[in-house]
Amino acid sequence: MSTNADSRFVALVRAWLVSLPHDLKIAFEAMDDENLSRQSREIACGAVIYVVNPNDYVSDRGETVASFVDDAILLRLALHRILTKGDPEAQGFRDRFPEMFETLEKDLELCKAAMGDLMTWLESKIDGLAQQEHKGKKCVAFLDDEEARETLFEDGLVFRTDYPIDEETIGDKLKKASTVTDVMKRRRAEEARQGA
Repeated sequence: MSTNADSRFVALVRAWLVSLPHDLKIAFEAMDDENLSRQSREIACGAVIYVVNPNDYVSDRGETVASFVDDAILLRLALHRILTKGDPEAQGFRDRFPEMFETLEKDLELCKAAMGDLMTWLESKIDGLAQQEHKGKKCVAFLDDEEARETLFEDGLVFRTDYPIDEETIGDKLKKASTVTDVMKRRRAEEARQGA
């Protein structure tokens, strides 16, 4: 990857990290949008759970900024899947959040160029998002049970309030693509060893 492409990827990831709490709200909106198909809403719910759950595919909540990158990318991959899987109401949802969706296709292509097969590995997680569990409940419960939904919403608020990353905290911790890819390569290898 060229130095220019590397720096564009790093700039994109930095922006996505800073905007993750806001982006999480968009995923909550998709989860609650009854105009979207049930399948789309389950994908959105799974993405929410993935982000708020501290034990996702790439262990986060540690000291490293890079450990939150999978959350930011997977959330956008999930929202992209909702838009591209043929849901007739997806265009209306897309139009509500132009700041998220106007450049999403191009941005994900940049991620693919920078991350290669790591991006394919993350994309493979999208189909399993609807099976995510949070506090012993699956997406179905969060869509069908008002009390469960409220619990997830509160956990989302806690995540957004306690989220430790902003432009200042990123600082010099993310200067090159390998900072991101090395963390994901280790996690993918660990997953392969566990036979997950």
